[in-house]
Amino acid sequence: MDPHSLSQLLEQVAQGTITTENALEKLAQLPLQELAHSTLDLHRELRQGTPEVVFGQNKSIEQIKDNLRRVHQSHGKALATRVNRGKARRILQGEDGADFHYQSSARCLSLGLPSAQTNSDEEPYVAIVTAGTSDLAVSDEAAATLQFLEHPHLQITDIGVAGIHRILPHLDTLRKATAVIAIAGMEGALPSVLGGFLSCPLIAVPTSTGYGTAKKGETALHAMLTSCASGIAVVNIDNGFGAALFAHNILQQVKK
Repeated sequence: MDPHSLSQLLEQVAQGTITTENALEKLAQLPLQELAHSTLDLHRELRQGTPEVVFGQNKSIEQIKDNLRRVHQSHGKALATRVNRGKARRILQGEDGADFHYQSSARCLSLGLPSAQTNSDEEPYVAIVTAGTSDLAVSDEAAATLQFLEHPHLQITDIGVAGIHRILPHLDTLRKATAVIAIAGMEGALPSVLGGFLSCPLIAVPTSTGYGTAKKGETALHAMLTSCASGIAVVNIDNGFGAALFAHNILQQVKK
């Protein structure tokens, strides 16, 4: 149940179109839903403004489907991240597979996914920037999450510091953004460069892209944490979802 649904329920009680007992029954199911394998937090959107999102990695097909259906029943939409293609294929080919939508590059499976939100100069948007095409899967996860949360966003790909002149044509778009998510592997330098150009909140995402001493993203993580550009927030390695949630919190405050 989201804030709008709760307001409607209270209005129905006030108007006498639903009994107090029926309203209590609905509210009793609001905070938690205990399934055989999971305990879903259905109160989260009322507290934090976002429904619970299912982390699909290491979950079975049935667990993913059960969780998504219950969250969708409560909120009208549901998202699972880190769902591999094999599991997604079996879900989509199942009896009720037409109900689900899978974004393979993002590894995100959803029910009731809102239409994609493109950016508009008339409303706050998030720009998602990658240093290289190899970082695109993380960018796509961030974009899928922002789409789920119904925020306008755009993606700019492959403008890393190996060809720093590639950044310049995009500066006007980046400066108009309410928040920027900067995604990079290798030495992780892109957020530091952008931090010298931009005044908006900048969220850095290290990726596991790189050879040898890139150490599966640890080098980029350390570089971003020690950036000489001030005021950069850093999330975990390959965590496009976490970066999108941080951007969501910023947009929520702007809209208030």
